[in-house]
Amino acid sequence: MSHAPPLTSLEGLDSQLREHGFAVVNADSVCRRAGVRLDELAAWQPGWDSLPPDLYLKDGGHYRRRRHANLVVDRDRVVPAPHRAHWQPVHYNALHGGMERWFEPMSAEVITSPAWQRLMAALGRTASALRGSQPWYVEAHQFRIDTAGGIGRPTPEGAHRDGVDLVAVFLVAREGIKGGETRVFHADRPAGMRFTLSEPWSVLLLDDARMVHETTPIQPEGRDGGYRDTLVVTLRAGGFQGPGA
Repeated sequence: MSHAPPLTSLEGLDSQLREHGFAVVNADSVCRRAGVRLDELAAWQPGWDSLPPDLYLKDGGHYRRRRHANLVVDRDRVVPAPHRAHWQPVHYNALHGGMERWFEPMSAEVITSPAWQRLMAALGRTASALRGSQPWYVEAHQFRIDTAGGIGRPTPEGAHRDGVDLVAVFLVAREGIKGGETRVFHADRPAGMRFTLSEPWSVLLLDDARMVHETTPIQPEGRDGGYRDTLVVTLRAGGFQGPGA
């Protein structure tokens, strides 16, 4: 049984994040916050059909495909950064931490589009409302988790934090699957919520310093299998994560 997400109004977004550490907003609120149209976001959908496989899965699975982008957001200025390895410390990712993972870059068609610039700038404003105005070092990941092998794991590392300031998990598509329940917990006390993101371009926003999150495995609903597509964007103050950071 799936649980509907606890939606926050656009007007209450910043206070919800500050007071409770997370917020879920629907696609209409995403578009209004960023000044984009839903059809502009939906136009990126074909890019998820051609994601290359993630070759770094330590559990031996073949259920994840992804691309990666790096950028810096300073107020309304969005500047692509040189392509770099994705790196996390073991403290935050016990399964894949401590290793440089070089993923194929996201397409220029997406990251140079006006809608992308406005969406990233909106996330920068959200991070600044939470932590204070400053440049944000941003990593974006296109993910497809599929059920070709029977089970797909959106978060094979389990419940975790990412070592950043703000995490945004956009649900892009959900086709022919069951499972994929999002679980959000407070890092300092046994309290949390669970729900299922189902509306394309709705988003879960997390204050990563205070919240732990995970998404449960997905299974196919029918013989043809299915998949779950997301765009995960992290914003970090001070610089990108790296072995020397």
